[in-house]
Amino acid sequence: SYIDGKLDMHAMKLNAPGGLDQLRPAEIEPRAPDFGEIQVDIKATSLNFHDYAVVTGLIPAGDGRVPMSDGAGVVTAVGEGVTTFAKGDRVLSYFFPNWAGGRPTLPDLLGVPGDHVDGFAAQTVTMPATAFSRMPANLDFEAASTLSCAGLTAWRALVVETDLKPGDWVLVQGSGGVSVAALQIARMMGCRVIATSSSDAKLGRLGALGAEGLINYKTHANWGEKAFELTGGTGVNLVVEVGGPGNLPQSISALAVDGCISLIGVLTGWSGEVPTAALMTKNGRLSGITVGSHADQANMIAAVEAHGMQPVIDKTYPLAELTDAFRYQESQQHFGKICVSL
Repeated sequence: SYIDGKLDMHAMKLNAPGGLDQLRPAEIEPRAPDFGEIQVDIKATSLNFHDYAVVTGLIPAGDGRVPMSDGAGVVTAVGEGVTTFAKGDRVLSYFFPNWAGGRPTLPDLLGVPGDHVDGFAAQTVTMPATAFSRMPANLDFEAASTLSCAGLTAWRALVVETDLKPGDWVLVQGSGGVSVAALQIARMMGCRVIATSSSDAKLGRLGALGAEGLINYKTHANWGEKAFELTGGTGVNLVVEVGGPGNLPQSISALAVDGCISLIGVLTGWSGEVPTAALMTKNGRLSGITVGSHADQANMIAAVEAHGMQPVIDKTYPLAELTDAFRYQESQQHFGKICVSL
């Protein structure tokens, strides 16, 4: 449809202060790229807990924010000074557009799409070319859109922040996007995986993806001890911790001496009791992780292509049903990622 002779664009915006019933359809006028910018037709985005926190108001993002931190699409116009992309290129967004590489600094972690600035719940975006990488050649748009937050978080936990070797043990928790990606990457690296879930059906699917130790944490309240036993009494070298404080006592119990817990989620709460003496005794590390850098994303994409990795997608919704997609995420029935096709 046309407004004032210009093609309008469909998007979803969030009314302040947030809430799933505060997402509304909107029309935005596409903007031609300025110097250093590209215009991208967004084909897919995917849901992360971070996006859920924004739309429900846990993370205040301001009135009228276009949510969603992940975007995969096609370049439709290129501004002056851009040499990295050409019209027709398939591109993938960065969660941190300002973090090129190395250890993170505060400025690196600013400018998150869908939070600090408008994100990818829009058919067309115009952003700096430096906000995008190339897309993996072996993936479609939905699959690629799962990588820039969840995939890269798992990658950094396994490859960047830890010195894992083939044969080492990795513990993943549940069947959300980061946990399933971590299981897939761990198996690519030749690591052995223990997975936890409250659902035997989901444990079966985690086993089919290559997890050899399967623990139902409803049946085994002391699942950390059970995981420790499954390793033959050496413990796990890495825990990909999505639960946070409520899980940490069990995660520390599962840990090997000199093991690492990558803290990437706080699903059980913002703070809580941590058995610090047990962590110290094991010479364990607790490493906070929020996604990763442009360099990390380039390395992950190379690995995804080399191994032909296919992210696990549970369900795909149209943009108009973004609220329903978040309600499905809230139900915690999903296995892997929930995507939105534009």
